[in-house]
Amino acid sequence: QVQLVESGGGLVQDGGSLRLSCAASGRTGSSYAMGWFRQAPGKEREFVSGITWSSGRRYYADSVKGRFTISRDSAKNTVPLQMNSLKPEDTAVYYCAAKYGLGDAPTRWEEYDYWGQGTQVTVSS
Repeated sequence: QVQLVESGGGLVQDGGSLRLSCAASGRTGSSYAMGWFRQAPGKEREFVSGITWSSGRRYYADSVKGRFTISRDSAKNTVPLQMNSLKPEDTAVYYCAAKYGLGDAPTRWEEYDYWGQGTQVTVSS
């Protein structure tokens, strides 16, 4: 079992920045792919960014490419998501997810095994 806890959400103005963090505990290690997803009211959960823990390879949705940066801190077992140039359409609950295995980070939420409880990000115009 893996436990995931997100933090860092909040209210920010259009163009502002936030840094989310996902803390992993339990059966952790390098055999995981980690992902960040988001879900706005009335919309489906969508992929934001992912990282393969072992290789550090990163993936981004087109909508956040160039604005968001995902990373991993092996010493702390955390996966930060730095979000810059935020827009009102980035408003959503952001979830951290983990998929056990050595493959790439999937973009489909159904392929992930573990989820955090989510953290709210609100961008005001």
